[in-house]
Parts: sequence; structure tokens; C-alpha cells
Amino acid sequence: MIQLQAQWGHRAATWVATGFGVGRAPIAPGTFGTLLGIPLYLILRMLSAPIYALCVVVLFLLGVWICQIAEARLGSRDPGAIVWDEIVGFLIAMFLAPAGWRWIVIGFVLFRVFDVWKPFPIREMDRLEGGFGVMADDAAAGVYACIALQLLVWIGAY
Repeated sequence: MIQLQAQWGHRAATWVATGFGVGRAPIAPGTFGTLLGIPLYLILRMLSAPIYALCVVVLFLLGVWICQIAEARLGSRDPGAIVWDEIVGFLIAMFLAPAGWRWIVIGFVLFRVFDVWKPFPIREMDRLEGGFGVMADDAAAGVYACIALQLLVWIGAY
């Protein structure tokens, strides 16, 4: 009975880590995973900045755990099917973003650019092992995207 519950729990963790199946898209699973972050962002953006940040930290920590399980179940290191890291990375990118679809699109593009490009030290973080390794590089890409987005806001580029 306990083993059955553990198996169910591991399946559920993998399902969440794969973005409820979105990560199994045959092309661009990371992009589809990032798109999945948009509805979650629209919900969280209604919260105060400290509560938003707390929620993102909790989702990151949850991600470390579920991505560790999903990695083991899927049998490879940081498989493309795991997209929870993209979801959380996008939420980081959108921290304190102004309201409006223009900013969502800009944040989306900036996050994807930094996630794919992986400038220093993101590429080094991509080499980390386990669930933390899965989450760390996308969190860093989210931080870079957030900084770039805030600079665009600050200079009044849009």
C-alpha cells in the first residue's frame, strides 16, 4: 500500500514537472512550458510584491523536489520534458513587471532568450546535478530577464 502511494506521488510529481503534459510536446517544450507560466503569472500578479516573491520561492522549492523525482522517473539528466523550471523562471522574469500584454510578451521573449543563450553564469548552473540543477539555470535566466525588463521600463523604451 505504501509503495503504491509512493508510485502515485512520483507520477503526480512528474506530471506537474512536465507542465501537466505540456513538456511532452514534440517541438519546443520549453517554449510551451513558458507559455504555461502566463496564466499562473496573471493570477499571481494580483498579489503584493512580497507575497508574489514568496509564492515564487515556494514554487522554486517545490520545483527542486518534483524535478528531482521527474528526472529519476524519466531516466535522464534535465530532460526537455521537464518544464516546471521554465514556468518558475518566467514568473521570476515577470516580478514587478508593469501591467499589460506588451510586458508579458517582452518578458516572455527576454526569458526565452536568456534561457536559450545561457550567458555566464547560467551555462555553469546548467551543469549542476539533480532537481536544484534543473531549476537553477532557469531561475538565473529569469533574474537576467527581470533585470532587462526593468531596465526597459526604467528607460521608458516602451
